[in-house]
Amino acid sequence: MGHSRSQGPIRPLGMEEPPAPVVDGTSVAETLKSFRPPEPKCENFTPYCPARPARKLEGGRRFRMVTEFQPQGDQPAAIAALAEGLENGEVDQVLLGVTGSGKTFTMAKVIETEQRPALVLAHNKTLAAQLYGEFKRFFPDNAVEYFVSYYDYYQPEAYVPRTDTYIEKDSAINEQIDRMRHAATRALLERDDVIVVASVSCIYGIGDVETYAETALALQTGEEKPLKKIVEALVGLQYERHDADFMRGAFRLRGDVLEVWPSHLEDRAWRFSFFGDELEEIVEFDPLTGRRTARLEEVRIYANSHYVTPKPTLRQAVAGIREELRQRLERYHAAGRVLEAQRLEQRTQFDIEMMLATGSCKGIENYSRYLTGRAPGEPPPTLFEYLPDDAILFVDESHVTIPQLGGMFRGDYNRKATLAEYGFRLPSCVDNRPLRFEEWELMRPQTIFVSAPPGPWELERTGGTF
Repeated sequence: MGHSRSQGPIRPLGMEEPPAPVVDGTSVAETLKSFRPPEPKCENFTPYCPARPARKLEGGRRFRMVTEFQPQGDQPAAIAALAEGLENGEVDQVLLGVTGSGKTFTMAKVIETEQRPALVLAHNKTLAAQLYGEFKRFFPDNAVEYFVSYYDYYQPEAYVPRTDTYIEKDSAINEQIDRMRHAATRALLERDDVIVVASVSCIYGIGDVETYAETALALQTGEEKPLKKIVEALVGLQYERHDADFMRGAFRLRGDVLEVWPSHLEDRAWRFSFFGDELEEIVEFDPLTGRRTARLEEVRIYANSHYVTPKPTLRQAVAGIREELRQRLERYHAAGRVLEAQRLEQRTQFDIEMMLATGSCKGIENYSRYLTGRAPGEPPPTLFEYLPDDAILFVDESHVTIPQLGGMFRGDYNRKATLAEYGFRLPSCVDNRPLRFEEWELMRPQTIFVSAPPGPWELERTGGTF
């Protein structure tokens, strides 16, 4: 974690801080207040439905629940009622049950009955992990995925004007959870039998699903494609070349044999054997032992980062960033705020140079408005845009989860607005944010709220029926 303090006059302990200087009858604080970006809000918001791959490589599989238990007590009636409500198009339903009454089993039975993909939303990582384990046991042959924040430690970028303290972003990414997030987004695009267990962090922005799907590298045995072009495409997808230290998100090249460790696989990698420009064979193997585990006919390699951006889009985004920077600097200079102008110009120009050179930069998510082509105020892409149209949403412990969803936007906006106000970020950074509650409500599919004591909002939505 990095802290920096600007140099100022040294005052004896106990001496009061002098009042802020006044320029043309306006204090510095009041002057800077005018630079605070407005709260991002998109009037008449319509949920975006991006295009997805026309053909799924692993589609057509059915949910099959593996358990020795049968529904008991009120469970058969609850399963039948919930399934009937979904088929009749009901948007909101409530499943009421005390702890230990088998609510997770009931949810699993509803998924098996309806044969529809599902997102299970929990209010923290601990509960999400518990639900993930239970659904994994119920559906061992289906794609049960885990999508939570991938930080083991996270200190967000912030500025405290009162003490003139800038706190640099510091974090430690959990590689295993990062892999599971990639597995979740890939499964939603490639399979029908998907259950994603997520925490409320899924309402935060990730990469655009359209770009994520379009940039995937499709390879099929028998096709002709120059090996050099494939390697260039892998580099564009943020894969790194490691001939000796082979790891997830890397590739290595030995003669006419290319080995890639996809971002979503834990203990498997893919080997591509070429004869000239012809792809002769695709083999899945164990990177540790080299043992073959399967022979594949066709694969898609998805990006090693959800924020991967094609070069034409990147150049267009950089043009927009430069224009916003120019306008912002003009305002700072007109107001005599030289420090803020110099700070913003230096930081933004460095980010632009990094993006043009490497395709990414530290804190690239703060430029998501330009990278995704969204209008000012529009919500960023989230996991909800990856969901198929027929998905079901289960909100577990909804009396806790719903208020949490409603409160996440405000704190995020206040922190980023302060950074933009004092020249640490461009105002567009506030568009890299979690969904507002009303946006989440518009984007969510048919929903079942699961709780022991349902909250007033859920009961109001269902007219008190559960």
